Amino acid sequence: MTGGTFNRDNDAQYPATISNFKLDVYEVTVARFRKFVDGGNGTQAAPPANGAGAHPKIADSGWQASFNASLEADTAALKAALKCSTGYPAWSDAPGANENKPINCVTWYEAFAFCAWDGGRLPTEAEWNYAAAGGNEQRTYPWGNQFDGSKLVYNCDGAGDQQCLDGPFSNLKDVGSKSPAGDGKFGQADLAGNLWEYVLDFERYPYSITNCNDCADIQPGVPNRMFRGGAFFNDENYQTTSTRIGDVPTQRDHDVGIRCARSP
Repeated sequence: MTGGTFNRDNDAQYPATISNFKLDVYEVTVARFRKFVDGGNGTQAAPPANGAGAHPKIADSGWQASFNASLEADTAALKAALKCSTGYPAWSDAPGANENKPINCVTWYEAFAFCAWDGGRLPTEAEWNYAAAGGNEQRTYPWGNQFDGSKLVYNCDGAGDQQCLDGPFSNLKDVGSKSPAGDGKFGQADLAGNLWEYVLDFERYPYSITNCNDCADIQPGVPNRMFRGGAFFNDENYQTTSTRIGDVPTQRDHDVGIRCARSP
């Protein structure tokens, strides 16, 4: 997509300029992630190469050897860890009915490793926000400024909280299930709802960087990495293009997944 200048989180205090980049149309599916896992990747036995998955304009943004210790020991351990949720078990050791659902229960490190293996990288938070907001259109939701519940997977299809916690797994949909009506300006599906999506940055962004030109907050000092976009579990208040939440990068959540970026 063509880059440009916009206001991060729709706030004029935080302008940013983004170079041209590509963002995957869909969240990473179980089927895509299966090729990565079955190839023996993303473990301490086969970590990414140092510097892999870097943003070409952001120094020291690639994989670091210190990240290796945060990966599972081997493929067997990774497969076991991907079954973090009993109510929403996207992963199965053999291909099944969930191959077109987005992969969940991944850590930030595994998301980074997958995107690097796939020839891409995690998007910066500014890039993700630019795509979701339609650049300088500053959209409140990926499709526009008015909420429309028919355009996203959210609120567990109206289920009560306990039912949502317990399942059913049908609350999480195949990627692109709300396309094209719910797509963003640049054609990406599920930028609101279905799963939250990991980005590169620590949680201090955007407040840590007031002059943002292809920026990312990658300096250590806070524990959490960020994800954006809301999930099937959340109500409409979490589905805006400016909503942001973080967690420790080793956490596995049933409502967080992956979307990769690529440099032209």
